Amino acid sequence: MGKNYRETAEQVIEYLGGKDNIEQAAHCVTRLRIALKDESQIQLEQLQSVSLVKGAFMNAGVFQVVIGPVEVERVYAELIALTQMKSATVADVKEMGSKKLNPLQKLVKIFSDVFMPILPAIITAGLLMGLNNLIGAKDLFFAGKNLLEVYPNLQGVWDLINMMANTSFVFLPALVGWSATKRFGGSEILGIVLGLLLVHPDLLNAWNYGQAAAGLDGAKLPYFDILGWFSIEKVGYQGQILPILVAAYVLSKVELWLKKRVPSAIQLLVVPITSIVVTGVLALGIIGPVTRHIGNLLADGIVYVFDFAPVLGALLFGALYAPLVITGMHHMFIAIDLQLITQNGGTFIWPMIALSNIAQGSAALAMFWIAKKQNDKSMASTSALSAYFGITEPAMFGVNLSNKYPFYAAIIGSATAAIFITLNDVLAPAIGVGGLPAFISIMPQSMASFFVGMVIAVVIPVVMTFVLSRSKRLNNKA
Repeated sequence: MGKNYRETAEQVIEYLGGKDNIEQAAHCVTRLRIALKDESQIQLEQLQSVSLVKGAFMNAGVFQVVIGPVEVERVYAELIALTQMKSATVADVKEMGSKKLNPLQKLVKIFSDVFMPILPAIITAGLLMGLNNLIGAKDLFFAGKNLLEVYPNLQGVWDLINMMANTSFVFLPALVGWSATKRFGGSEILGIVLGLLLVHPDLLNAWNYGQAAAGLDGAKLPYFDILGWFSIEKVGYQGQILPILVAAYVLSKVELWLKKRVPSAIQLLVVPITSIVVTGVLALGIIGPVTRHIGNLLADGIVYVFDFAPVLGALLFGALYAPLVITGMHHMFIAIDLQLITQNGGTFIWPMIALSNIAQGSAALAMFWIAKKQNDKSMASTSALSAYFGITEPAMFGVNLSNKYPFYAAIIGSATAAIFITLNDVLAPAIGVGGLPAFISIMPQSMASFFVGMVIAVVIPVVMTFVLSRSKRLNNKA
């Protein structure tokens, strides 16, 4: 098998214009990420014919070759040995590729760079919250009761899981602060401190902000009175994304500006405290209130669209999500999901994303039965299994897009399932693992409807793939 990996690496290098055309190379879980000097030298058709290559495309200035889990590491090792390049990180390659991006692509890339490192923490929290909901949901296992009422000894377990599930969301600004300052070139530890500042216990809990702002039950907003000159709301930003994202950018710029001007002998004394004080005041006094309002407007706008025209909204999202994955713009939805969860207690976006993954896997599964060649069957079966557990790239690029009609079938199934769950108000209290395990992270009262959506996302892509396959064969005969 080692010879196959080396041959694959040799072919990849050749069809990308030779080793002199490769500036940097890295790999993620399933793909080679390559920064090229001249994209016109790519021989795409020949590259996609390589046996281990499941797809190839340009995204955010970086050329990506889909290989699949485990095998990508071995092909990458051979590629590095053949080109005699130094190993690079995905961030290194993205940074080089970003020089070729337009402003919108650069914005999407920022979201991707910030959220991808913290995604495991968010997904873990989502799964734990799903388990927590299963234990505490009434009528799910017993009529009129939940598991805690039937088995009181579970209370301690429920409390522990609840605390673990909430940790990532309560301290989300600290996670984003770390990742964002790293992305913007600042000190990660200062980013963590800034994030923790925004959720300090002395600040009004962000979830109680609405009640205090409306003056319900006599509640009033507390303020910091700064020397009688101006006031700052004592309000936290638990679960908020935009405030810490913008504040981390400002923090990094302030820190870098100071480092260039403060003598090295006193930098440790001056730079951190000045950066935190200046950015902290700006974050609590200006950045936080403004970005919270922007985030609320964004969430309200999306909710309004789905309330006003739920079928149209679900149709468009269900049909367009998979194409957005190809462009990389799907990373934007992580921030939208988290904003919806913070503001409304649940998101209707993520369940549709999970069903899109299932639809892609189902179309690939149909190709397993349709394909004649053993290699095609093997690729389709492994890709379908991967998609059913949330990793869609092998199915999308290796099977569905290369054959076209299964991709169309998956989009039809995804859109139909999205319409159904939207009309039935399916919500998720957190982001979990996409694909079949997604039901764990769905609100208990929505679970039955989500299961029906899952069936739709399996059946329609399979049936449509067979129908379109037959139509294609008839057209070829004609």
